[in-house]
Amino acid sequence: MEQVIELSYALDTFYFLVMGAFVMWMAAGFSMLEAGLVRAKNTTEILTKNVCLFAIACTMYMLCGYNIMYPGEAVNSFWPGVSFLLGGDNAAADVIASNGDTYYSGMSDFFFQVVFVATAMSIVSGAVAERMKLWSFLIFCVVLTGFIYPLQGYWKWGGGFLDALGFLDFAGSGVVHLCGGAAALAGVMLLGPRLGKYGKNGEIHPIPGANLPLATLGTFILWLGWFGFNGGSELKVTDVAEANAVALVFVNTNAAAAGGVLGALITSQLLFGKADLTMVLNGALAGLVAITAEPLTPTPLLATGIGLVGGILVVFSIINLDKLKIDDPVGAISVHGVVGMWGLLAVCLSNDDATLKAQLIGLGTILGFVFVSSLIVWAAIKAMVGIRVSEEEEHQGCDYSECGLEAYPEFTDSGKS
Repeated sequence: MEQVIELSYALDTFYFLVMGAFVMWMAAGFSMLEAGLVRAKNTTEILTKNVCLFAIACTMYMLCGYNIMYPGEAVNSFWPGVSFLLGGDNAAADVIASNGDTYYSGMSDFFFQVVFVATAMSIVSGAVAERMKLWSFLIFCVVLTGFIYPLQGYWKWGGGFLDALGFLDFAGSGVVHLCGGAAALAGVMLLGPRLGKYGKNGEIHPIPGANLPLATLGTFILWLGWFGFNGGSELKVTDVAEANAVALVFVNTNAAAAGGVLGALITSQLLFGKADLTMVLNGALAGLVAITAEPLTPTPLLATGIGLVGGILVVFSIINLDKLKIDDPVGAISVHGVVGMWGLLAVCLSNDDATLKAQLIGLGTILGFVFVSSLIVWAAIKAMVGIRVSEEEEHQGCDYSECGLEAYPEFTDSGKS
């Protein structure tokens, strides 16, 4: 019996680590997606953001974020308390019980959780692209990944008051994606649109991305990484029931992404008379975000439908945010914020334990807290060091002004553009 337990421990730990590595690979997906959807003169800067935010997220979550989100002993259900450094009473545990009979390494749990916080921050980078100062963005990254994300994560996944209310969020449509979308919205509202995006009479001027093959590659990388995102959130795989559950989560995750593609494809064709690739790519991601709150209880057909609605929603959201002059170069606020809300509500379609009241309270709490706290932080950074590059620097491109390197030196001339 002891050998069986040790084998289960080893396999569940290994599964957790591999799924975490899948989620880490999503950083590459976000990097490629965003690099493809911004202009050539801003490519190096957006790539720098994505590499650095991942490093900052990992460091801040190690220093304090993990202990805030999963405290050894919380002060109360609203405030977990603050302790520092991975290796405290909770984080240093040799094993973490999973349903009382199977165990996995405490460090594997940290690794799986840390790549989630990096995902939330990656959402912000695309929305504020092409006009935000690099170091202002990185300062915000410190606060979001070290404090804002872990606190709202504690309320659900750490056993806080949202969990006690019965709010359900399997893998993070709210805790991760709505969090990132709300933080991005706050930043974009203070930052303002890119130069030339909107005309004096309300005209909307499209600003095409530089590399759609790269954006497509990024989308497929994210699609692949999402199997770790949702599949790993089952936490274990070493008995028949859990193995079957993981398989269903994989199938539903894939089905929802496919549904999102179809929803965005059909909607863009009906609205524009064209199959808009950027909408289709965002449709895939919208389907994935939509199913993340509950990928286990739907049938594959329902999962496809949930993704389909997400794909439709994201097209209309991108259009309407543009009408409101909320400039989001990659559609991150729509994909992760708006569709994240849909995902939380869609839980009620298949999970008998879900209540609309609890889902709405959870949705409103995450949206309100993250948006307001992020707005305060962004405003403080703006007052102290500024958040936007100069008009001249924006014309030149952030590659030139922020990084001193060009991603495509043979094809761009930042000094004259």
